[in-house]
Amino acid sequence: MPAQDEPAEAAAVTRKRGRPTEAERLQRRDDILDAAVRLLLADGFDGVTFDHIREEAHVTKRTIYTHFASRTEIFLAAVERLRERAVTPPEHHENLGALAAAIVTTLHSDEAIGLHRLMIASARDFPELAALFYRDGPERYVAALRTHLPDADPAVAEALFSLLLGEPHRRRLLGLAPQPTENEAAAHADRALRKLGLT
Repeated sequence: MPAQDEPAEAAAVTRKRGRPTEAERLQRRDDILDAAVRLLLADGFDGVTFDHIREEAHVTKRTIYTHFASRTEIFLAAVERLRERAVTPPEHHENLGALAAAIVTTLHSDEAIGLHRLMIASARDFPELAALFYRDGPERYVAALRTHLPDADPAVAEALFSLLLGEPHRRRLLGLAPQPTENEAAAHADRALRKLGLT
């Protein structure tokens, strides 16, 4: 094995031997995603290789390929992970207000803003990835909102999603505002709901 792989191999050997448990497998996947996101946000798509991710995550390249076949898959998995954190927990489905606040908290977070900036910067060179980003990101958030608006015009869910971003999100993208607190995110969501007469 090439010498450059030895640090990653050594780190892997220190882990528990044998077949990893499901929890360990999921944790390792998260570790890879965390490392990849850090690198992608710092260096962009063109500046990151699987070797860089291997070194940052302290895993073997084989381990990365067990979970992801390409940088595109890694990026989309990071987008999906953010969305799942916002829309999957049961407490975020108790009512429209809870889901709206979770979406604001998630999409105005440092990680989401970083991924959004990266996609904007890369959209011209990676149009197919941009389309997948929109499908797995905004379209899925709008669909989640619609589950609380079964009798509303679909345009209402889109309007609500737009308000949950709004100018605060633009200021975040431009680096003009910090990540909101949970209370600030809830207040933002409440204003959006009131504006559309949904509370």
